[in-house]
Amino acid sequence: MLLGVHVKNLALIDEVEMNFEDHLNIMTGETGAGKSVLMGAVNMALGGRVSKDMIRKGTDYALAELFFSVTDKRVLETLKDMEIPVEGDSVIISRRMTSGRSVSRINGEIVSAADVRKAGQLLMDIHGQHDHQSLLDKSRHLVILDRFIREPLGDRKERMEKAYQQYMHYKELFDAQAMNNEERLRQISFLEFELEEIEDAHLTPGEDEQLEADYRKMVHGRQIIEGLSQVHQWTGYDDAASAGEQLGRSLKNFYNLEDFDEELTGLREQLENIESLLNDFNRDLSGYMDTLNFDDQDFKDTEERLDLINRLKAKYGGSIENILDYGKKKKEELERLRGYDEWLDQLKADMASSEKILKELSKEVSGIRKKYAQELEKQMENSLKDLNFLQVQFRIHIAPSERYTKNGCDDVEFLVSTNPGEDVKPLGQVASGGELSRIMLGIKSVLAQIDEIPTLIFDEIDTGISGRTAQKVAEKMAYIGRSHQVLCITHLPQIAAMADRHYLIEKNVYDEHAKTEIRELSGEEQIHEIGRLMGGAEITQMILDSAAEMKNMAEQFRLTCLKK
Repeated sequence: MLLGVHVKNLALIDEVEMNFEDHLNIMTGETGAGKSVLMGAVNMALGGRVSKDMIRKGTDYALAELFFSVTDKRVLETLKDMEIPVEGDSVIISRRMTSGRSVSRINGEIVSAADVRKAGQLLMDIHGQHDHQSLLDKSRHLVILDRFIREPLGDRKERMEKAYQQYMHYKELFDAQAMNNEERLRQISFLEFELEEIEDAHLTPGEDEQLEADYRKMVHGRQIIEGLSQVHQWTGYDDAASAGEQLGRSLKNFYNLEDFDEELTGLREQLENIESLLNDFNRDLSGYMDTLNFDDQDFKDTEERLDLINRLKAKYGGSIENILDYGKKKKEELERLRGYDEWLDQLKADMASSEKILKELSKEVSGIRKKYAQELEKQMENSLKDLNFLQVQFRIHIAPSERYTKNGCDDVEFLVSTNPGEDVKPLGQVASGGELSRIMLGIKSVLAQIDEIPTLIFDEIDTGISGRTAQKVAEKMAYIGRSHQVLCITHLPQIAAMADRHYLIEKNVYDEHAKTEIRELSGEEQIHEIGRLMGGAEITQMILDSAAEMKNMAEQFRLTCLKK
């Protein structure tokens, strides 16, 4: 259940907090007061698209937070799978948006927009002003039917989708590999050439790095020898000015002076260590120089080997590892082509097997759809009659589709007749915008009875209706509110009168700045607001009396709902 909404710096909203209860929560207000901004805040928190222009002028960011109490173990398990920490039953979804970026969080953890939408779909169902237009999209009809029969379907749809993916994998592989014999032989010849070139090179991982080091060493061989010879001379004993000779002379002086001062012994020992280290270095350097042998043939072999490896790198990959991996894949492809007929036969068998599983599951799902479609037809007709469709027929047409999809092989379409004597036709051919809106409300009402989503939000779905129809819609909203938490933005007094809690959204001006504010109305204030919705240039006592009577009748209807 949605406990509260906190909005800051969004359009005309400076900062607003709203607390909601169970059952029917109604929001009303003058046109332009900011009702749509509030719904925008809910959509923003749930990962919907929001323009940066919606950030309140003069501020750096906009913030929308939703506070939920969640007792559904399925939802809590999903959040756990998303690695979202949940303490008790509290879930907080927030989104902070600046001119440069937006950050979504669930219980303080930064999450992706996809994760927010996934969580939001488990917590609430939002029906906006134009959502009824989605009924004109025939693909939505199958989604609605499958949502109605979710329990009878069990895990069949998930298994069917996996079977479809497996079947499509084999089918795409088969379509891509179909070739004539001449093309196959040409491909075999080309693969054999590539593999022979790679295998004849006898490549070793890391070989190129060692060759490059050796080549660099050979290219600069003369420079290395001349430089090291000079170093060997400077650090040896062959020259009077060399370091070794100078250290030897220095030590002789220490030996002569050491008898006069015992403290010189320590310094003499340090100098001896230096001489020893220099002697070791000179000997190691001499040994290294003895290994330097820059043979012309070695240089040529190294250069040719590097050229070969670099040419293979250019053709098959940027490293020896990539070349070897490429060769491995091509070897598997070659083996498949050499045994093409056997491989193709196996692929056909796998495709046929996966298609058989898909066909059986699709047939099973289709049978369930056809069986329970009749129940949905019956419930929809009853629900639509409650919404003032007096002589309505609602039918669900299920026909085989032209090809398999992840939803099986059914083509589902809703048909309706709203007038006596008329045949049922597709929704788009017979229903007006107002009728589509009521049909969608009827669908929501039926699904609410089997849905586990605790909160339903309706944003001005009452557009284009009035009179007796408006009263019927109000009664339906109150009925849904008995089993679900419902938030509804409306401009109809009949619906407002059904409120368990009633909020007024109003725009006020402070220091020449407009600001949207929201407050809960007391009983007397509710009567006054219902009177305003009933219309008239002036809210007279007669209008207020009528509003009070409408509220009283609504209370009686709600009590009747509780007894059912």
